Amino acid sequence: MMKLPRENMKDIASRAKTRRLSLNLTQEGLASRSGVSLGTLKQFERTGKISLESLLELSTALGNSHEFDGLFAANQFPTGIS
Repeated sequence: MMKLPRENMKDIASRAKTRRLSLNLTQEGLASRSGVSLGTLKQFERTGKISLESLLELSTALGNSHEFDGLFAANQFPTGIS
């Protein structure tokens, strides 16, 4: 069963928070390290809402930016889909 976008957003936010905590980073520390404002980070962890640019900045600061490499890769799509 496919997840709704809101469910995916909250799951991603939860995994990012878990990663932040595993690195012993406070929200303030991650905000400083990533360049994402503390307010944006707090909102993201609470709701899952964030801009793509801020999400990429956070994932880089958390050491997970490589996980975006396969997103929308050409070889993932069956032929005939446009």
